[in-house]
Amino acid sequence: MRKMRVAVLISGRGSNMEALVKAAQAPDYPAEIVLVLANKEDATGLEIARALGVRAEAVASKPYGRDREAHERAVDARLREAGVELVCLAGYMRLLTPYLVRRWAGRMLNIHPSLLPAFPGLDTHQRAIEAGVGEHGCTVHLVTEGMDEGPVLGQARVPVLPGDTEDALAARVLAQEHRLYPAMLAEQARKILLSEG
Repeated sequence: MRKMRVAVLISGRGSNMEALVKAAQAPDYPAEIVLVLANKEDATGLEIARALGVRAEAVASKPYGRDREAHERAVDARLREAGVELVCLAGYMRLLTPYLVRRWAGRMLNIHPSLLPAFPGLDTHQRAIEAGVGEHGCTVHLVTEGMDEGPVLGQARVPVLPGDTEDALAARVLAQEHRLYPAMLAEQARKILLSEG
């Protein structure tokens, strides 16, 4: 069985990256993580990926200053060179320019810690608690030019409990992220492989 070649982009520890790598180690999983790429040279996730046997590198964003597209061109070159076919963002704390989004249209996934379209952007758990919602969760979606606006591929829900703290709610959501993201990546990889005939 051919497996889709996947890269995971991270900025920090990359716990979702770790979940994806571990899921992809299953013989019947339809994708393989061939590259983990960070925008920070000291991202902890790079060492975690290497310990799991995955090629892990940094294309530091800092030297590019405000020229986000120039940084993305360097990232894209690294992805192409590695033969990547599908990209997963996992705690990649960069607002993407249309350049990279268009280059990977339909082949770039992101996980967001809320039930989109509710609470796009940052501080989702605290905002959910303050809004008094009864449930919260996470969303895997395709990346488009609008932030957290792409087509939803799947969601996982958790209850917001009385007296919940931001950390307690975040921990419950993260556990669901680690289950949902590998499932949605597998689904998307199978879809693309099927379309190739």
